[in-house]
Amino acid sequence: MKGYFMQAVFERAQSVRVMIFDVDGVLTDGKLYLSDSGEEIKAFNTLDGHGLKMLKASGVELAIITGRRSRLVELRAKNLGIDHLYQGVEDKLTAFAELLAKLGLTAEQAAYMGDDVVDLPVMRRCAIAFTVPAAPASVKRYSHYVAVAGGGEGAAREVCELLMQAQGTFDQQMAKYLE
Repeated sequence: MKGYFMQAVFERAQSVRVMIFDVDGVLTDGKLYLSDSGEEIKAFNTLDGHGLKMLKASGVELAIITGRRSRLVELRAKNLGIDHLYQGVEDKLTAFAELLAKLGLTAEQAAYMGDDVVDLPVMRRCAIAFTVPAAPASVKRYSHYVAVAGGGEGAAREVCELLMQAQGTFDQQMAKYLE
């Protein structure tokens, strides 16, 4: 069953031209760290970051759609070369539609990784939906793949590598480091 399951995931992943991520709980561990002055602090995983850079270099566009607004996310997106950043989004489906129109893509060419029920409208419409182990069962039910690694702990890297493997670009990206 596992082989058939992964074959179906790889088939869905082959059409992906844009990979969209939520932030809290996906690119971070989901915890909100607040200082006494009210400043928000987030921890991002460098392995995830490099995975995103490799995926972009393989030809897949990257985007972030998040309900919260944070200067840290803006800085992280800029550092990773993510040009499509939607923050403070109450209706993720509208942002999703705007992104697809901007890129000239269809929902069948998009993948999304989220971790909560607010992500479901997009997850249910894209070609392939990913989530993290800590996601509620109601979100896992609508996911095509649940990462082994946790949010902010390599889950995004895992998904990036899965997409590159499905699209036959992983070895090319790795060759840069194996010369």
